[in-house]
Amino acid sequence: MADASLLQELRGVRSDTPSVWFMRQAGRSLPEYRALREGTTMLDSCVRPDMAAEITLQPVRRHGVDAGIFFSDIVVPARLAGLGVEIRPGVGPVFDHPVRTEADIEALPPLGDDYEEALAPISEAVRLTVAELGTTPLIGFAGAPFTVASYMVEGGPSRDHLRTRALMRSRPDLWERLATWVAELSGRFLRAQVLAGASAVQLFDSWVGALGQEQYLEHVQAHSAAALAHVADLPVPRIHFGVGAAHLLLPMLGAGATAMGVDHRLRLDRALEVLPAGTPVQGNIDPAVLFTSEEARFAEARGVLEAGAAAAGHVVNLGHGVPPDTDPQVLTDLVAFLHSQRVARAAEAPEA
Repeated sequence: MADASLLQELRGVRSDTPSVWFMRQAGRSLPEYRALREGTTMLDSCVRPDMAAEITLQPVRRHGVDAGIFFSDIVVPARLAGLGVEIRPGVGPVFDHPVRTEADIEALPPLGDDYEEALAPISEAVRLTVAELGTTPLIGFAGAPFTVASYMVEGGPSRDHLRTRALMRSRPDLWERLATWVAELSGRFLRAQVLAGASAVQLFDSWVGALGQEQYLEHVQAHSAAALAHVADLPVPRIHFGVGAAHLLLPMLGAGATAMGVDHRLRLDRALEVLPAGTPVQGNIDPAVLFTSEEARFAEARGVLEAGAAAAGHVVNLGHGVPPDTDPQVLTDLVAFLHSQRVARAAEAPEA
């Protein structure tokens, strides 16, 4: 598995042809996913090992991507720990009781042996998946402390995360306790996946772009670092990805990542000017091109390959997740196109 080209890229060793996977490659864009999930809630499907494994495998079979991404959700660890949370169709994760006061934080369940036992279905799902993937790597994942804690404070999705940002400023002591709890929650979730067979991990910080750099450094970086520290002693690449977080690339890398995901708002060559030499990158085809012509999609893909040519390692991905109404054939064709390309090295022109 260590010789898989995608893992080599994440370790800074270039291959001759691109490696690619897509965030949210498993899910609503696939008819086989919708058929399998019928009658089962999203969170229930995440904790059924046979179903989670099958959903993880579906896009690998269909698209021929170079890695599976473990099928789960960033709030699954909270549910396994005993919090009341559901994913409402058309809304997203919603917690039964928002966490906003000292009493709310005091009521958070301890993360002891009960939580470890609750992770058993996750470990089993990973083992089932890895057995089927063979030489294709599996990427484990978890939500970063800021994003998960924000859902908990807001009670659900939020456009501006005002309550979360206000809590950081008005009661930094409470924020510290909450974020510490979430870091332990997510970190142990990551570790369970790696110990069961995942070959890399990605920490998603979907909402971190709402923060300025000073806020991130003061209130968030240490907690993301604590989550990633749970797998730092294991021989797996650690990818860190944030949405709208071009201004946070360096501090996010400093949280303990070994590779940085970059969204579609920043060209990879510009990201490489900011990041230390030798940092592998991931990204960053604009998901919008999935709804354009094939000519436009392939031109975008060539542009991303060219922009990533100077990187020590580059894994091709979207700049965010696959939209649910994407035509699956578009993704299959895009993977085939990428695999047909020769990796453009620095100072070389991309292949036409």
